Amino acid sequence: MNKEIQINSEYITLGQFLKLAEIIDSGGMAKWFLSEYEIFVNGEQDQRRGRKLRVGDKIEIQNFGAFIIV
Repeated sequence: MNKEIQINSEYITLGQFLKLAEIIDSGGMAKWFLSEYEIFVNGEQDQRRGRKLRVGDKIEIQNFGAFIIV
């Protein structure tokens, strides 16, 4: 089951998503987290903190689960 993450703008970055989804505590942890965990956006691996996520995008993180932007 996907956890829904709601945004109120056109997009958010992958770094902002990690904080919004309560996976990390601060934006400063994003770079470290992205270097330690495999993250898949719409089935493609992506480690870019600035990757733009839009409504409908699906994010999968091993050991954390699947998320969808709504």
